[in-house]
Amino acid sequence: MKTSELFDLLKSHQAKPLLFEYAPNLLVGANYHITEVKHLKIDSVDCGAGTDAWHETIIQLWESPEEIGKTEFMKVSKALAILDRVGQMKSYDMDAEVKFEYSNANFHKAQLFVTGFVIKNGNLLIKLDINPTDCKAKEACGVAQSEELSVNECAPGGGCC
Repeated sequence: MKTSELFDLLKSHQAKPLLFEYAPNLLVGANYHITEVKHLKIDSVDCGAGTDAWHETIIQLWESPEEIGKTEFMKVSKALAILDRVGQMKSYDMDAEVKFEYSNANFHKAQLFVTGFVIKNGNLLIKLDINPTDCKAKEACGVAQSEELSVNECAPGGGCC
């Protein structure tokens, strides 16, 4: 989801509570806060010497240990106000992919992609998921597109990356 699409979605549902599903049937707790917004410019070189560049918007979610047991989720309007305030300080690239950074005691820190949303029980539920790493230069590395790489194949001298 692009940053502009997230903002459009939020503007359309301002009165609703905002929930995040970080894994199937697992929600970020109601005690979450938006603690940081990162505007990233990625300038990369892959293992096949291919170059690429893009922008990302990373929104960090953090569960406050002081608010464990909280049952009311942040309203979309509050989240939108926070994000708007950030945009006044540092402009968004509205075409940038938006990700949510999150972790808890049972889930490692990850930057999660938005895979969709639903209106459920009067809430705006944003669905998040990981996007596994991949070799962008399979052809240059001699790896077939459909092949799954094992740890040994990606080791030095293993024929890839």
